[in-house]
Amino acid sequence: MKKHSARVAPLSSYSTQVLTSPNSEGEDGSDSRAETPGSETSSESQSLQTCAGTALKVLGGLLMVLCISSSWVGTTQVVKLTFQSFSCPFFISWFSSNWNILFFPIYYSVHVFTTREKQTPIQKFRECSKLFGEEGMTIKLFVKRTAPFSILWTLTNYLYLLALKKLTATDVSALYCCHKAFVFLLSWIVLKDRFMGVRIVAAILAITGIVMMAYADGFHGDSFVGVALAVGSASTSALYKVMFKMFLGSANLGEVAHFLSTMGFFNLIFISCVPLILYFTKVEHLGSLSSMPWGYLCGLAGLWLVFNILVHVGVVLTYPILISIGTLLSVPGNAAVDVLKHEVILSMVRLAATCTICLGFLLLLLPEEWDSVILRFLANVADKKSEEHGEELTESSVNTRSRSRANGAVSIPLA
Repeated sequence: MKKHSARVAPLSSYSTQVLTSPNSEGEDGSDSRAETPGSETSSESQSLQTCAGTALKVLGGLLMVLCISSSWVGTTQVVKLTFQSFSCPFFISWFSSNWNILFFPIYYSVHVFTTREKQTPIQKFRECSKLFGEEGMTIKLFVKRTAPFSILWTLTNYLYLLALKKLTATDVSALYCCHKAFVFLLSWIVLKDRFMGVRIVAAILAITGIVMMAYADGFHGDSFVGVALAVGSASTSALYKVMFKMFLGSANLGEVAHFLSTMGFFNLIFISCVPLILYFTKVEHLGSLSSMPWGYLCGLAGLWLVFNILVHVGVVLTYPILISIGTLLSVPGNAAVDVLKHEVILSMVRLAATCTICLGFLLLLLPEEWDSVILRFLANVADKKSEEHGEELTESSVNTRSRSRANGAVSIPLA
């Protein structure tokens, strides 16, 4: 009996622990099970929201690409139509640049309808004028900050219009895409941006396309002059963008709208004397006001304004790379219009030059860390293959072990 009592006593104590421990584990498990569904649903809802936001941003970007390319194609083609009855490129450039005054009113109207902020136009204008400094916009700052940008803006448009008088819309739009390569070179030299070998290759491709375009009709005549004018327009546009990034890189959408409207006022006040000088010196023959094609002029200025609004707004609302793709798609758009409507015959040299410039433009769109991204992707692919290979080896080893065990079980009786 003493032996039995010694054996039974530990069992009774152990049985109480066994009985109590499952209940505690069951309570903890029920709590954990009650918490996990909520966390899983919240994580799933967050992932769905992020996926929906990304999808909407991509769809909006694709729509923005279509609008940008169509507005730029329309602008270029309307310029060609305007030149048939009104060949005054500087007046057209000046008249279109005056429409930049509408940037800030359009921004303020959209801002009032989309937000609950109730600010007067003057209050919003003063708030956005902090771009010029803490004291706001003064006459000195107005001239000092706006004059260089307005001059570069006018030169870009004027040289682009002069190039359209010498070349087809396809050639000019393709040559204008070289501004992306010039922006990289200037940013590398002036802003000390990161050096990238692939972008140097893209710049070389752009220069090669320019030389091929100039060689298409020989290095003489209107073709060579048109190529030089288009390259000059791309160069001034690149300088404008680099300066804008240098001085106004951290500006928000309201400040950008304020600055572009200010440029429109500067153009209207200070550059209005240039069309008058060209008129009295008979460089540009304007004619009477009634004979001027106001429909073409207003349509051209409106399309140009829409293009600039979409470019500046699209950078904020969607991915900047899609805005660049929209500009690039204007090249095949203009080519389609030239071939179908104007019956332009594209030579093989011009087609090869256009493709070379477009290829360089696409290379410039690669992100700065594109090489590391590709290396990570290849490393992940290699890891997955190694894991699959390891799983296959483990499966084969398990099969061989099971076969050996089966063979061993059969040989036991023989032993």
